[in-house]
Amino acid sequence: MSACAHTSPLSRPYMTVDVFTHTALLGNPVAVVLGADGLSDAQMQAFARWTNLSETTFVLQPTPEGLAAGADYQLRIFTPAGELAFAGHPTLGSCHAWLAQGGQPRSPDQVLQECKKGLVPITVNTQGALFFEAPSLDSQEVSETELTPVLQALGLAREQLLMARRLYNGSPWLGLILDEPDTVLGVEPDFAAL
Repeated sequence: MSACAHTSPLSRPYMTVDVFTHTALLGNPVAVVLGADGLSDAQMQAFARWTNLSETTFVLQPTPEGLAAGADYQLRIFTPAGELAFAGHPTLGSCHAWLAQGGQPRSPDQVLQECKKGLVPITVNTQGALFFEAPSLDSQEVSETELTPVLQALGLAREQLLMARRLYNGSPWLGLILDEPDTVLGVEPDFAAL
């Protein structure tokens, strides 16, 4: 283990925020780098790999388009493997960190975050809890060719699947509707195959 006590041009304040809890170490962690303007994509990605959390975020000044639309800040979201256009707990944790470090929203009742998926309105209630309006959800059909290995990995027969859609609102998901609640409860996935 090593510690670095010197200041470098890459130094930025950051916080680790425990999202979805009032009790330390029981929530969903996100690393939030504040004042991240000037960092390259490669530097952001390297830091996200180093934190090794599911997501690490970087708070920057809004783009000119975001600023014109009323954005308070821009958020870039990285996993250890790549960038996401949007994600829920990083949105909440980053807004919390931005406000805690003195961020002042343009609107008294809402923070407007710019991310790769677009503008995300975040409301702060009277108790200080944060709520966001998720960006639009893109939905596409999934071919039978794509479904076959997924169904095999889940141990499902084709007739147990009522509908499948590829869903995207910042990160890709495969949404499946199965025939019965017991089918869902009985799924024993082969995670290596998935």
